[in-house]
Amino acid sequence: MELWEYRTLKYATGGFLGGKIDEQEFQDELNEYGSQGWELVSCFDTSQSQGASRDIIVVFKRKK
Repeated sequence: MELWEYRTLKYATGGFLGGKIDEQEFQDELNEYGSQGWELVSCFDTSQSQGASRDIIVVFKRKK
């Protein structure tokens, strides 16, 4: 039986009305987790209002 471990990260978009993240920094961090054997399985935002995003939630998994 395969065993998995999971890691969930939250990235704040900043600002009272929602904001942006640095795309290159975000990509670099995803690549860093990938180089450690983590596989991205889900990425979604949490809504704030009027289409703005409050946070971005990222879920990774890897074999134990």
